[in-house]
Amino acid sequence: MNKTRLEAFSDGVIAILITIMILDLRSPAGTDLASLVTVVPGFATYLLSFVFLGIYWNNHHHLLLATSNVNGVVLWANLHLLFWLSLVPFATRWMSETDFATLPTAGYGAILLLSAVAFTILVRAIIACEPPDSMVVRAIGDDTKGKISLVLYLVAIPLTFANRWFALVIYALVALMWLVPDRRIESRYSVHAGARVDESSG
Repeated sequence: MNKTRLEAFSDGVIAILITIMILDLRSPAGTDLASLVTVVPGFATYLLSFVFLGIYWNNHHHLLLATSNVNGVVLWANLHLLFWLSLVPFATRWMSETDFATLPTAGYGAILLLSAVAFTILVRAIIACEPPDSMVVRAIGDDTKGKISLVLYLVAIPLTFANRWFALVIYALVALMWLVPDRRIESRYSVHAGARVDESSG
């Protein structure tokens, strides 16, 4: 199957989700600094969610860049990921409108966790339909960073009920961890592309 439509559809969905979130941002009620301070929680939550969606868009792009085959399982796994990502604007609005109350903050973490699980399932679905020596299989490896992210989410969600600020710090920590460029697929792709150029010139 052709992966082009899958990537284009996913890009469109993520772009719409970011648009929905920016439309949910409230402007200050007044013109003074105190009025601006009142919208800081909403903007901070928007920023965190924007970063997470940007990370998924980036990783999704690189994953498909290294993918040569997709099948029906991959298509459904991709829709599963988009389902959980589509709930990010809802969780963002709920958490910001309640000033980071305990349950909304835990719910936000649960959606981040399930999105991470869905991305892991998508990766495994793609690996399952690729040859054992394919670029994506070699690039993903044991996916240590992905596993650490899942563990941090699992720690953060119950921690919310003890201290929600600790949980928010962990959410931000996961985002910072993924903001550091992951060169695994890029480096493999560059080597693969260079090898193809050498073969064609030879």
